[in-house]
Amino acid sequence: MDWYANALVKAVNAEVDFDDGMTVTLHTSGYALSRTVDDYVNDLTNELPSAGGYTVGGIAAGVVARTLTVANSWGVSRAATTAYVLGDVVRPASANGFLYRATNSGTTGAGLPTFPTILGQTVADGGVTWECYGIAIIVLTSANPITWAAATFTGVRYAVLSDRTTGVTSTEPLVLVHDYVTDQAGGGGVFTLNPHPSLGLAHLIIT
Repeated sequence: MDWYANALVKAVNAEVDFDDGMTVTLHTSGYALSRTVDDYVNDLTNELPSAGGYTVGGIAAGVVARTLTVANSWGVSRAATTAYVLGDVVRPASANGFLYRATNSGTTGAGLPTFPTILGQTVADGGVTWECYGIAIIVLTSANPITWAAATFTGVRYAVLSDRTTGVTSTEPLVLVHDYVTDQAGGGGVFTLNPHPSLGLAHLIIT
C-alpha cells in the first residue's frame, strides 16, 4: 500500500492511532484518488455497497504494528540467481550497514555485485538494479488478516486504510491506499489484501 501524503503529518500531530480504530474499506474507480490532497475520511467516495460479502464501513485491521529494523538485522539478504520484483528490499549477505531496493524486476547474477554505500547510487546485478536505499526501515503490519469471505462483489479499484477512532469523518485520517490499477472482483472466494512478505502493509525507510 502507498502512503497518503498527509498521513505522516497526521501521525506526528497525534491524529493517527495505529493501535485502535484502523479500518480497511474498498472503493470503486468512481473515487477520484488524490494522494496529495485527500487527508480525511470525508474525502472518500464510492465505497462498495453492503452486498456480495462486503459491508459498508469495511473491516478492522486491528493494531497496526510498527517495527524498526536496522540494516544489518534485516531478514532478507540478497541471493544469487534469484528473482526479485520492483520494490523488494534486501541487505548484502555480508551486511554493510545499508539496505538496497530493487528498481526493477529481474533475476540476480551468479556473482556478487559491489554494493555502493552512498544513498541513491545503484549497481547492476544480473537483471536487477539495486539502489542504496537507507540504514534502517520501519515496517507496518496488521494484526488482523484483511479478508472478505465468500466475496461476490465486483468493481474494486482501491483499498484504503484509515483511522476511524473519532467517529467523525472530517477528523479521521486517511493513512494508506492500494490501487489495483484495474477493477477486481471477489469471484465467490476469499478476497484478500495481501501484505508484502517482508515489507508488510507499508514501510518507511530511514536514511
